[in-house]
Amino acid sequence: MENIKYQGNYIKVTELEKDGQTWEKAYFPNSMVVFPITEDNQIYMVKERRPHEKEEIRLKFITGHIDKGESPIDCAFREMQEEAGIKAQNLEQILVHSSSGTINSNFYYILATDISPSKLPNPDGENTIVEVIKMPLIELKNKIYNEEFKWTLACLGLFRIFEKLNI
Repeated sequence: MENIKYQGNYIKVTELEKDGQTWEKAYFPNSMVVFPITEDNQIYMVKERRPHEKEEIRLKFITGHIDKGESPIDCAFREMQEEAGIKAQNLEQILVHSSSGTINSNFYYILATDISPSKLPNPDGENTIVEVIKMPLIELKNKIYNEEFKWTLACLGLFRIFEKLNI
């Protein structure tokens, strides 16, 4: 039986005693990243204020935790409106990364096309998003390979998009 060692808003850490060993396990909420792509192959990204992180303002993809009862597609639709003030007519789940073991989570990758303006209030505060930008996918690809943009779990979905769009 797993013993809970820590339970926060977003992270749960447990320990499991098995065969004379202690196994630590961390659980994260189901999350998603959405890649809103324009007709001319640009991707919407946001500069987000994160005062608790090493870099206080970071360029990132539109991401979010999936609320209880919410699908990854519905989460993507909501997060685009909250973080970037846009919505998409077409949303397609292109990948799921599931990890189990020491780290436990599901991470969904959503491609969004046919973009138009639509704003919902950001529950993290309207000053959290510093800027919404559009970056050509080829430029982003080069920045990732040249390590000018940090590799993250979110980058995995880009490989599917690069293949799908022949970039």
